[in-house]
Amino acid sequence: MSIMELNGGSCVAMVGKNCVAIACDLRLGNQALTVATNFSKVFPVTPSTLVGLPGLATDTMTVWEKLRFRTNMYEMKENRKISPQTLAHLVSSTLYEKRFGPYFVEPVIAGLDNSGVPFIASTDLIGCINFAKDFVVSGTASEKLFGMAESLWEPDLAPEELFETISQTLLNAVDRDAFSGWGAIVWVVEMDGSEGKVTKRWLRGRMD
Repeated sequence: MSIMELNGGSCVAMVGKNCVAIACDLRLGNQALTVATNFSKVFPVTPSTLVGLPGLATDTMTVWEKLRFRTNMYEMKENRKISPQTLAHLVSSTLYEKRFGPYFVEPVIAGLDNSGVPFIASTDLIGCINFAKDFVVSGTASEKLFGMAESLWEPDLAPEELFETISQTLLNAVDRDAFSGWGAIVWVVEMDGSEGKVTKRWLRGRMD
């Protein structure tokens, strides 16, 4: 078994029309044993940018604390919020500097830039960035997420349609993966004036 599958968990991000969504399941496990059902893998970096960190749970928390420190330092030095594009490169360099003893996480970045253009990306555990115009997936259910997302995603989805699409994608994918599931959280980011507006919703999933 891969160390990436020890704790389980999955994450997906999708692009809509002037909006972006990111979702993760809530399971924390030790192989087949479920330890907790409230372990979110997605963290808010700025009001309009989020990062998902599925993988080994200890490294999820370690990498998040490193990113939180570095984004706070960036904000103090630059006197502005970090953009999702810059965050993707920060995540990449943070992982790559530990490439000989890597953090076992595969991050997903989603957000809106200053002009309201949606951006998503993912990286592997040593920081190789995958930019996408439709969706990115990560975690133990990634193969199932690819299949569901390719079936359900369409261009230029409105925020509510995007929420429905990403919710159905995640719930149906984790139902087919023993290491993911037990509910989910979905964040939808859209522009509200000059600020990003984030809507956070909890989903109930199968509890078996």
